Amino acid sequence: MREVLQPEDLGATPAQAAVLRGFVVDGRLQRMPAQHSKRLVVLDFLAQRFEPGVRYREAEVNDRLLAFHSDFATLRRALVDEGFLERRDGAYWRAGGTFEVS
Repeated sequence: MREVLQPEDLGATPAQAAVLRGFVVDGRLQRMPAQHSKRLVVLDFLAQRFEPGVRYREAEVNDRLLAFHSDFATLRRALVDEGFLERRDGAYWRAGGTFEVS
């Protein structure tokens, strides 16, 4: 029997996991939440897949998002629109979301 991934297995905080359980099944995003506050939790979780201070080519962003959903373009657009990623001259970088402080 295959182990089912839970949001916590993917690095979600307990608060994120409480929301993500309704939208992420076995590590894959099934649908985007309609409620804006929940959508922001999902986008924040996705933004954490990108290291602060690192610039990514569009293909790299697409590959990372494809791991969570086949419509990576919509996810990429939402991350930019909500300020989690910035984009300029074909490069993307993390611009928002929660950061782990050590």
